[in-house]
Amino acid sequence: MPFFQQLEDMSSFLDDVHTLDKLKNVLDPTILEQAFEHVGIATVRRRRLPLDAVMWSVIGMSLFRNETVWDIASRLDISLPGKNKLVAPSALVQARQRLGYEAVQHTFQLLAQKTFTTQAFEQWCGLNLLAVDGVSFRTQDNEENRNEFGSDRNQHGEGSYPQIRMCSLMEVSSHLLLDSCFDARRVGEMSLAQGLLPSVPDDSLTLFARGYFSLGLLHEWRKRGTNIHWMLPAKKDLQYQVERNISDNDKIVTLFTTPQARKKFTELPEQITARLITYKIDGKSYRVLSSLTDLMRYPYDELTEVYTQRWEIELGFREMKQGLHQSKYALRSKKPDMVSQELWGMLLAYNLIRIVMIDAIKEDEELTPIQLSFSLSLRHIIAFLITTPLQSASKLPMHYEELLHTLRMFILPNRLPDRKYPRVVRKKPQKYPYKRKMPVSS
Repeated sequence: MPFFQQLEDMSSFLDDVHTLDKLKNVLDPTILEQAFEHVGIATVRRRRLPLDAVMWSVIGMSLFRNETVWDIASRLDISLPGKNKLVAPSALVQARQRLGYEAVQHTFQLLAQKTFTTQAFEQWCGLNLLAVDGVSFRTQDNEENRNEFGSDRNQHGEGSYPQIRMCSLMEVSSHLLLDSCFDARRVGEMSLAQGLLPSVPDDSLTLFARGYFSLGLLHEWRKRGTNIHWMLPAKKDLQYQVERNISDNDKIVTLFTTPQARKKFTELPEQITARLITYKIDGKSYRVLSSLTDLMRYPYDELTEVYTQRWEIELGFREMKQGLHQSKYALRSKKPDMVSQELWGMLLAYNLIRIVMIDAIKEDEELTPIQLSFSLSLRHIIAFLITTPLQSASKLPMHYEELLHTLRMFILPNRLPDRKYPRVVRKKPQKYPYKRKMPVSS
């Protein structure tokens, strides 16, 4: 190969490096390399759309929800330079298929693990507060998605849109997702929650919804690592035996497991010790069951307030569906594998936004990430990705600091603790219109 041709190829490669510089400031390229090597798709072939560029196009599908994948590649300027700056739509489709969904999944998990271990989050009694809950997403209505994911059916046999059921583990003080598991709608949230076990960190308290009551799952959660605890509302028909009365509203109880549960969870003992507390809010009584049996370390007065943090994961789901997903009816991909890739890309995009918001509050100790507006932060981060000039890579840190300074101004107003939405019984729909009352003639 002629020397000048080698210089030209090297110059093109360096131009490509600068093209992705602003994206590398948000997502560490070494994480992408580890993910590609883990799933075995790393290649030395020089393509017009390299794997890291394809990864950003998948992330961009959530950041630019109303635009086509072809337009997203143009906005992010992620293709290699050449005669034709834009790539063909068919090339983007083939590139997504070459990337697959496992690389996006592993990138999400590596980024979440690295962020959680390197950042300092708010703690309660020395424990990181986590929450577990489930959510569903609709896919495009076609035969492949219906066979893969399934759908609801009514009494006439007519089905709705195919749905994916997802269960997530979230750090509540920042809304950072630590892990997610999703599958067909026929798979229950209890089964999906077991897939989150490898991502449960030590020194943590996980807040579950009432429907996750399973002594087998809770026991495995407790024994997963060091100082791992759980908490969830107690069922009305909870069967237990009082081991010790601490007070009228605080008890150490023994829960008895069933033979069926011990058959499913082989390490499940016949008895489990737990703590049952009762408290009142606005005259209504609540009961919460937990593994926090150390009375000195976890006093009753603090236990009555911590469970309210579980609702933070609901707000996180709202940010994903209404913020990133823009309340769209269904995911845009049509093939099951591409649906999984798009969903992992949305979770990755959500965490990237949250990580930038975490960076923004580091210089202000009085602020927390959830005090910043997610929607406004999302808009300005997208603007940073598409408008920041790249003439001088040395100025990128300065532009990024300006972005963080801007995000710190988007402080949400304090939540109203006394806001009430009284329950209203909806009027039952009638087959015939309501008859108007005739005026009485005098």
